[in-house]
Amino acid sequence: QVQLVESGGGVVQTGGSLRLSCAASGSIFTINAMGWYRQVPGKERELVADIDSSGRTDYADSVKGRFTISRDNVKNTVSLQMNSLKLEDTAVYYCHTESYGLRIETWGQGTLVTVSE
Repeated sequence: QVQLVESGGGVVQTGGSLRLSCAASGSIFTINAMGWYRQVPGKERELVADIDSSGRTDYADSVKGRFTISRDNVKNTVSLQMNSLKLEDTAVYYCHTESYGLRIETWGQGTLVTVSE
């Protein structure tokens, strides 16, 4: 099993920046993709960005050019640098991993990002 611990959420004004980090432990050798999803009340959880073991990245259209995902395979961490934050980026952000083979998913506990005017 994989365990995930997130950090870095908080309150920021529009146009500001935040960096989210997620540390994986446990069966880390099984992890293929790592990434971030977000969810607001009443809406489905959506992909923000992810990165696979080869370094290939995928971003939601709404964050392209503003957010950057990175991964450290030595420290088993994934980070999300969020710049030029907008009100609509306010959400609970969840770290996510997917394993090789059976594509087993693991979720972090979530960290709240609030963007204020």
